[in-house]
Amino acid sequence: MTVDIRIVRAGQMYRYYLRETVVGDGRRPARTPMRVAQEQAGVPVGRWMGRGLGALGLAPGEEVTEAQLRNLFGERGRHPYADRIEADRLAQGDSPKKAYRAGALGRRVTVTGVDFVFRPQPSIYLLWAFGDEETRRVIEAAHERAIVRVLERIEDEVAVIRYGKDGIYRVRPPGGLVAARFRHYEARSGRPLLHDHLLLSVKGQRLDGKWGSIHTTALHENTVAASALYNELVASEVCEELELATEPRTVTEGRRPVMEIAGVPHELIRWTARRSDQIAACLTELEHEYVTAVDDDGEPKFLPVVSERARAKMNQIAARKTRPPKQKTLPLAQLRAWWKASAILTSGVAADVITSLLEHARAAAAAIRARVAAVVDIALAAVDVAATVFVMNDGGRFHRRHLLAEARRHLALVLRGRRRDLGLDDQVVAAAISTHCLDISEPKTIRGLEAGYRLYTARWSLSDLPARRRPPGPAPDPDRQPPADPGEPAALRPPGQDAGEWEIPRIPLQYDRAVLAGAVVREKLRTTTAVRGRAYDVVAHQQAAMPEQLLAPEPADPEHDDQEPKAGRGDAIDMTALRALRESRTDIEALDLTADRLCRIREAGTKMVNDARARAHRTTAPADADAVRPVRPDDQQAHRPQQPAPHRGREAGH
Repeated sequence: MTVDIRIVRAGQMYRYYLRETVVGDGRRPARTPMRVAQEQAGVPVGRWMGRGLGALGLAPGEEVTEAQLRNLFGERGRHPYADRIEADRLAQGDSPKKAYRAGALGRRVTVTGVDFVFRPQPSIYLLWAFGDEETRRVIEAAHERAIVRVLERIEDEVAVIRYGKDGIYRVRPPGGLVAARFRHYEARSGRPLLHDHLLLSVKGQRLDGKWGSIHTTALHENTVAASALYNELVASEVCEELELATEPRTVTEGRRPVMEIAGVPHELIRWTARRSDQIAACLTELEHEYVTAVDDDGEPKFLPVVSERARAKMNQIAARKTRPPKQKTLPLAQLRAWWKASAILTSGVAADVITSLLEHARAAAAAIRARVAAVVDIALAAVDVAATVFVMNDGGRFHRRHLLAEARRHLALVLRGRRRDLGLDDQVVAAAISTHCLDISEPKTIRGLEAGYRLYTARWSLSDLPARRRPPGPAPDPDRQPPADPGEPAALRPPGQDAGEWEIPRIPLQYDRAVLAGAVVREKLRTTTAVRGRAYDVVAHQQAAMPEQLLAPEPADPEHDDQEPKAGRGDAIDMTALRALRESRTDIEALDLTADRLCRIREAGTKMVNDARARAHRTTAPADADAVRPVRPDDQQAHRPQQPAPHRGREAGH
């Protein structure tokens, strides 16, 4: 995710933010005023934002002062001008207790806010770091406007104030929320990382004028949807303003691809991933300790395989263990000159590519936009979104926010950096819920009656997909290598290898199964659902959803497009019928997958699982040319992106 969330509490947590976060993640000198420390660090001052500022006598864009931060976040939720209000009341003859209460915003709270961290995709902030001043201003403006839009969606659809016994009553803050935004330019490693900290106050005003507290659990639950919206908004505005396009890139095998700016070499992204490499090395050690840990009786403590949830928790531990101390911040102009020189010397990318990165990205975008049309079919998007969410969520149960996040990812994949119509993501979600989802809510509280907390599952079954295997019990013999795949017996340890030198067995990820779900569900709905739209939309959606090994290459000669393709790989589906759909009249014909083709889809899913087992057996696995990745063949013909090296994503543990 490119949006993180963290709780802010009065006391030590607030002092940490006041000492370091407000001055660009540097170390604020003792007894130095905040404004002076920000000027010394070369970062801009904090700015207020949010629709709730008017009720507090603040204005959007107004500078954030240290006294205002202390009152709102450090003094358990007081008015930003509490000192002035208290002094005026005392001058009017009020008692100290009554004057103190006048400066309070409702009840005192321990959790005074949440910290949202917004950062664009690596390819975007690399263009920001190496581009000219105009490019930098365009990206920063897009970044700021996306934050404003996300905050507005949080105010309108997410934030609720609880009141009454056990918080049974909930109301949206009609006046909006209050937040302080602080701009940072670099990561702990010193590499470029444009990001903003948004300190969102939990205080909100009800219709009766009383102040209450925002339910922070709702903010946590909707962070993924907010991250997807932010990514989509930033990428679309940057691409439209700078004439660029996005492309899907697989960073971690088995996980969903990320949308990056086409033409930005992946080696540059690797250059920014120093922290990610350190985290990956530490994570490998933690995984070995996990699968080899034993109790006092010599029995294994945990499962002999690493699940996805366990891996995520260990990744957080690795980020904390490898977290370096913060460095002294420098002015942005000096940082940009140092970044460019460092990238030229150490990234392995040619100097002319780095100095003219925007031109390379524009050339790649022109090729993609000439080949890939911006087509969105709401009915087919609803199928793909519902199928993916159904597979990715354990038990096949999900809420509207899960569908909303997946719909935004789907639109970003299809539109490739183009702007979309306002509310298109909500239309896709509405179509998915009304057509393919079953409401299984059993509300026992008022909260369960809210639309955002309705519980759904799919109306159909995905039993045709390869079933997930359950992990076996722990292997009793410590001299045996952990099983490469759940359900298989443990293999003997390779000769000459100590414990931990073999590849750590991991449970295969779910995204590969989710990619196949769309194709299988469309076959199931072929005879029962009337999906209308242009035939080209069908081909584009199906090719975007299918794994690469299910797609046969286009014929070189367009005049012989109606001929049967030559025999290729045995696991490729005959796409002649799909290509002929460009001249068909309805999408129903496009969904006419025969039993033979559906059988090939099942075989491809089985092959996927077998490949995962084989990779776990190999200690040094060569690059797999037939790796399953959901890419579109027209992208491969128009522009072949840089092949990514394995890494764990952008800077973590910030």
